[in-house]
Amino acid sequence: MSRLLLLSNGHGEDLSGALLGQALQCEGHVVDALPLVGKGQPYREAGIALIGGTQEFSTGGLGYTSLRGRLTELLQGQVVYLLRRLLRLLRIANRYDQVVVIGDVIPVMAAWLSRRPVSTYLVAYSSHYEGRLRLPWPCAECLRSPRFQAVFSRDQLSADDLSSQLRKPVRFVGNPFMDPLLQECQRLPKARRRLGLLPGSRRPELEQNLILLLNVVEQLPSPLLSSGELKLELALVSSMSDEALSELVGPLGWQLEAGATASTAMLRRDAHRVQVRRGAFAAVLHSSDLLLCMAGTAAEQAVGLARPVLQLVGHGPQFTPGFAEAQRRLLGPTVFCAAGEAGAASTLERTAAMALELLERSHHDHQLQHRCQQEALNRLGTAGGGSRMAASISQLLRSSE
Repeated sequence: MSRLLLLSNGHGEDLSGALLGQALQCEGHVVDALPLVGKGQPYREAGIALIGGTQEFSTGGLGYTSLRGRLTELLQGQVVYLLRRLLRLLRIANRYDQVVVIGDVIPVMAAWLSRRPVSTYLVAYSSHYEGRLRLPWPCAECLRSPRFQAVFSRDQLSADDLSSQLRKPVRFVGNPFMDPLLQECQRLPKARRRLGLLPGSRRPELEQNLILLLNVVEQLPSPLLSSGELKLELALVSSMSDEALSELVGPLGWQLEAGATASTAMLRRDAHRVQVRRGAFAAVLHSSDLLLCMAGTAAEQAVGLARPVLQLVGHGPQFTPGFAEAQRRLLGPTVFCAAGEAGAASTLERTAAMALELLERSHHDHQLQHRCQQEALNRLGTAGGGSRMAASISQLLRSSE
């Protein structure tokens, strides 16, 4: 039995880290986590001990994407917070047999400084972005170090590319964040057509995204919704209460009605109805014909389930035009986006029209269906990635004893 420290730096990375951590615990290891950004809620939910107190910032760790974001992080103290987390890592590193990195250059560099053996899951990087992965300095130099005993990529193209660049084996065994969805098949009641709405999880961006999504919903034909031909499902994080949701959408003319359970509710505006579901993210993904998406990891999971995705570009800090374009390169041709300026009325109209077109194609276009299945395997892999990664790390630990 070994003591392992998970090191991650983002919301999606924390989710993957928590799932990998659970798989490592099943292998018999003692696992702690040190999230460098955010509160590390996925670790708490997985029952993995967190090192030190955690803090969340409004940029969600994405301040580097703009000058405004960098200034915001400085003013909020995120840079100082990160430095404190790194110093804590250096103080406690000797307690652990190995550091397991989930993320990008920041935790990679931190793990290198810890002078402990390292396994790395490079979930934040992919060769699909530009054909050849250009790792930021000094990421490649760290990964070439003998301390980095195992490197895992998020897709096969990246594994092949990095194996050549680093001159050491890089493996693709699947993505842990797909495991709960691919292993479970929760479904909602049958509907002729179902559109899932994914506003993301970061606040306050979540609120801005939700308003834009409802603006698109208002462009959909009323008869289609009132007749029940098209069902709309909003996958909402539990951190946004009914009270907060009602205060947000009330001025827009929407009313919130309580549902049969505490995790459900209904948004209404004339004939337009949106079912609100908390704690049913997997069911919304599995049951939807199309996902209208303003999220990062959630879009990847939708593609991994062979669902077409329609992006709606927002104002950030995450889901900006640049992020959306990069996401299309990462996830491939089954991710669509209407042209136009973020939030403009014409863009919202085009998005609604494209949603109706894709909803029909998802049922009748066999070429699109086949492409969705193909891209799911190529970009995300099969179920069991977390278990395979944990088994590989365990084998590495046994061989070094």
